[in-house]
Amino acid sequence: MRRIIDNRRIIEDRWRQVADAEALPPQGAVIVSLTRWRQERQALLARPDKRVGIRLKNDEPVADIAADLPYLVAIALEFPTFKDGRALTQARLLRERYGYRGELRAVGDVLRDQLFFMQRCGFDAFELRPDQNLEDALEAFDEFTVTYQAAADEPLPLYRRGR
Repeated sequence: MRRIIDNRRIIEDRWRQVADAEALPPQGAVIVSLTRWRQERQALLARPDKRVGIRLKNDEPVADIAADLPYLVAIALEFPTFKDGRALTQARLLRERYGYRGELRAVGDVLRDQLFFMQRCGFDAFELRPDQNLEDALEAFDEFTVTYQAAADEPLPLYRRGR
């Protein structure tokens, strides 16, 4: 089973990412593509444990899933390359504009050096690349002790926090 970082802890991944051509397991938490969600929405919602998430590519607008957010327990946002930050914007939109409170997972080319900033944008779960050390990556969350700007994890800028 794959290990991930979830809320600053290393855990066994409880989600199974199911490819479009792959049969759905009879139970358990599943993450499917947006395409599959649209095609099989009713069947996915009828699953006994109701733990359904979607994987959103970084060029798919979050507005397209806004009406479905109450049904989605997790959303995996793709980073096709570490240089492409569009999923950071998607995360902030989901948290701040749409009020999404479920799991936001960073998947793809996710590096240790980005974790602190991803968390600031609203991510709480991280699938790091296989060459990244999870224990070492946990230290990234504590590398900065003060943040100046408002973000998904702190709605007030430093000058308004009374420090």
